[in-house]
Amino acid sequence: MFPARRNESFGVPADIGPKGLTTREAAASHNNFYEFLPGRGGPVWEHAADYEVEPWKIEIQGECVKPATLDLDDLLAFDHEERIYHFRCVERWAMNVPWTGFPLAKLLERVEPKASAKYVRFESAVKRNQMPGVVAAGHYPWPYREALRLDEAMNDLAFVVTGVYGKPLLKQHGAPVRIAVPWKYGYKNPKAIVKIELLSAEPETFWQIQPHEYGFISNVNPFIPHPRWSQGQSYWLDDQEPFPTPVYNGYESYVGELYPDEPRTLQQPLKPGQIAR
Repeated sequence: MFPARRNESFGVPADIGPKGLTTREAAASHNNFYEFLPGRGGPVWEHAADYEVEPWKIEIQGECVKPATLDLDDLLAFDHEERIYHFRCVERWAMNVPWTGFPLAKLLERVEPKASAKYVRFESAVKRNQMPGVVAAGHYPWPYREALRLDEAMNDLAFVVTGVYGKPLLKQHGAPVRIAVPWKYGYKNPKAIVKIELLSAEPETFWQIQPHEYGFISNVNPFIPHPRWSQGQSYWLDDQEPFPTPVYNGYESYVGELYPDEPRTLQQPLKPGQIAR
């Protein structure tokens, strides 16, 4: 299973430049995983020793013909491959990572979405006795929930991830299973998934507690500034070198047609009370 065959069709986008893979050590040493380290990114690995990732189940329900509950063996039975994706956090740091997994579309096809299904919501695990951030940040609306439109979830890039750097996911990366959607900011890539719901209406998500900062679409776009900083530049996680941020994180050829109204001129930062895209 690990390492899986690399799919050479997926690599670092040309718009990113000649940067190679981020080192495994750098990628594992700084992560956003608020269930362990709330309020900031950092050394999540230092707080995850008690986190148990086996046994594990994912419940898939809602607007589908064949609801299912899958365990890790079921997930690992899908045909796996390795893809190199460029990852970009809303906080501006970026990395190039070799994820192992399979297309999210394959998982959704297994449960047969109904015509009424328009959205897919993901719910992350909440283990209060194993995740110190859940207790420390009780003001957050746990569990962590994120969502995609169904057409986004069925896109070729959307990926169910079970491994990284040729090995099973580390705890700080979202073990044992997470989602990767590389054209969107990092918080749209939920970790430690325990439930997937197909829904007919747009669902609420975790970051709606700050709606002018974190939107539902949240494509990487240098023309849409965060209220507290520009998104025009990114910087590499391993060496801090800056570089220009491309629209859709460099994946326009895959997803551009999904967003005919994506802004291409610099927008004004949003103020409290406004709703982010």
